Amino acid sequence: MTTSTSAPRNLTRFAWLSIATAVATIALKTGAWYITGSVGLLSDAAESVVNLVAAFVALVALHVAARPADKSHHFGHSKAEYFSAAVEGMMIFVAAVFIIVTAVERLLNPVAIDNVGIGLVISVVAAVLNGVVAVVLIRAGRRYRSSTLTADGRHLMTDVWTTGGVLIGVALVALTQWPPLDPIVALLVGVNIIVTGWKLLSQSIDGLMDASWPKEENAELARLMRRFTGDDVDIHALRTRESGHQRYVDFHLLVPGRWTVADAHDLCEEVEQAVAEAFEGVIVTGHIEPSEDPRAYSDYDAEVALPPHDELA
Repeated sequence: MTTSTSAPRNLTRFAWLSIATAVATIALKTGAWYITGSVGLLSDAAESVVNLVAAFVALVALHVAARPADKSHHFGHSKAEYFSAAVEGMMIFVAAVFIIVTAVERLLNPVAIDNVGIGLVISVVAAVLNGVVAVVLIRAGRRYRSSTLTADGRHLMTDVWTTGGVLIGVALVALTQWPPLDPIVALLVGVNIIVTGWKLLSQSIDGLMDASWPKEENAELARLMRRFTGDDVDIHALRTRESGHQRYVDFHLLVPGRWTVADAHDLCEEVEQAVAEAFEGVIVTGHIEPSEDPRAYSDYDAEVALPPHDELA
């Protein structure tokens, strides 16, 4: 087995940044709602409360994921990040229900909004703050392959677009003097939040179920593997999976039975090393089999297929 992984990184500093941002935006958006009375701005503030809860969940998940492997968890604790994404998705649904119920009530009983200018300025400041932190979290999530940071960043970015929609609604109410526009925009915000929550839940479920790598990376891996095959050597039973920031590759190396153990092992190590160098944060495990043995070909129902040799030319 070859690995390019290192000790789990402690990424909790990003969760603290998210918490601080959520507290600040809640204060700003609540103030904007209090000044204007806009149910759209109230819905925006409610989503920021979800951001705060999600940030605390992310803090716990990142703390657990940073723990190294131990006697009870031989493969580490990286999957803890998926629980954070799942909880965040569920909290988004709760916020959406609150927003939709509030919007329907205000739609049935329209109320004029006041001090629109001040409310808009405050909300713009909150949106800019969320946008900056969202970019930081998404970049950190990609760099460290953290599903928690990526989900939190995308959620904050969705919050930015949500705030933009609310601001448009409030501005239109001020221009048209038609109060129902405010709750209508809030309803649209609620639907958008539900879509975001569903995406986060789907991603976390895929992770907990050991989803394979993206198709593009599987294809790149298969092309790399094909370079080691020839008249006497073949590779099959190639499988991939992701577990938080850690990724795994398994494969079977078919060699002639006349080869010595040392010869087969040297080639297997060479293949594993090539994969570890090509893909960051991967643990590679190869299994050696004699190509003459029929049992070597009875493996798995699903695997990554290697491309034909002529495709590499």
